[in-house]
Amino acid sequence: MRSKPPGRRILLSRGGSLEWQNRPYRPCYHISPRLLKQGIPKWFIAMERRKTLSKAGRIVVKVGTASITDDLVLSDRKVGKIVREIMGLKKDGREVIIVSSGAIAAGIRKMGLEQRPRDLHMLQATAAVGQNELMKAYGKAFNRQGVNVAQILLTRDDFCSRSRYLNIRNTVNTLLKQGTTPIINENDSVGVEEIKVGDNDTLSALVASNLNADLLILMSSMDGLYTRDPVRDRNAIKIDVVDKMTGDIKSIKGKSRLGGVGGIQSKIQAGKIMMDCGIAMAIVDSGMKDVLSRLINGEPVGTVFIPDKRMENKQQWILFSSAAKGFIVVDEGAVRVLSKGKASLLPSGITKVKGIFDRGDLVAVVDGRGREFARGISNFSSDDLAKIRGRQCSEIVKILKRKACKEVINNDNIVLIKR
Repeated sequence: MRSKPPGRRILLSRGGSLEWQNRPYRPCYHISPRLLKQGIPKWFIAMERRKTLSKAGRIVVKVGTASITDDLVLSDRKVGKIVREIMGLKKDGREVIIVSSGAIAAGIRKMGLEQRPRDLHMLQATAAVGQNELMKAYGKAFNRQGVNVAQILLTRDDFCSRSRYLNIRNTVNTLLKQGTTPIINENDSVGVEEIKVGDNDTLSALVASNLNADLLILMSSMDGLYTRDPVRDRNAIKIDVVDKMTGDIKSIKGKSRLGGVGGIQSKIQAGKIMMDCGIAMAIVDSGMKDVLSRLINGEPVGTVFIPDKRMENKQQWILFSSAAKGFIVVDEGAVRVLSKGKASLLPSGITKVKGIFDRGDLVAVVDGRGREFARGISNFSSDDLAKIRGRQCSEIVKILKRKACKEVINNDNIVLIKR
């Protein structure tokens, strides 16, 4: 059993600036400048935190490799424990989608290997064998509860294509209506570098965004986010609540556990995606008893990432789900106008076009220093855009010799990137 750390560290806002402050080992909550000015007591802030988690109707639960294996062997005991906890959420009327790691780890022993293969083809074969073992373990545990499971394997391409992106949502929604629990994993058996998401922390964030989830829970061997790696540093302090991605948070380091791919950095990145999308996220220890119900009921377990204002689903897709096919460089005037929001990009503000892309492709909008500050869907191909860049809207028809939009990117198809 883990010993409690000597204290906890929370982010406290004072006068608009964030400060790190140590607190004894007890429930602590971030106090925003708005709440400080209004004099709202801490007990109310604690209640608001509980409300954020308790009202979550659709939850994505990401299960890490270490959470369901013992020395790279699938553990029926661990899988059963997680399934029972998830059933507790379902019995409360919540929809639960699982994103589970562990296929490669399960395949290693099944194929008689002693370690994770380095050869790509052997790794893919191991994933194919292990995925079957993984689904059998989940199926067995859920069948005891009278619940069916469904396997969904995804690659980055499934998120890049808008039609396939929407099909994922439709399929999962149908499964949930039927009472079936979807179990999602990256398709490692066919994945190559160009179409890989990379780790299941990021995959689970993309899934949560796609499905309009209210909460993403990362279940791992970690019991939350610490200021340093608690395995190597006894002075590491647990962070209860993250409400802003400061430099302190982004600089936290930590390695993945045995058999896993994502470390603490991938969890922080997932947290940033969720906060930007307006979806709450939590990191919890899968080995803790009743950890999911305790989290939902407001107990100070794990680390909770408090979201910003909810972003529209299409905006989430533009920012996080698809890779930019090209770059549009704009002048300072265009940067100023676009940065205010609700503005379209016109050809007169464009100085350069980089990359090859078609009409309808996602592109990155960058300033003269190469800093990306927005993304959007282009109404022109790179070839046409190169011809009309820097020109007035009234000249477009004459240059292209056909009718065309005046806007390169419409204001409802462009999203600013938060820093």
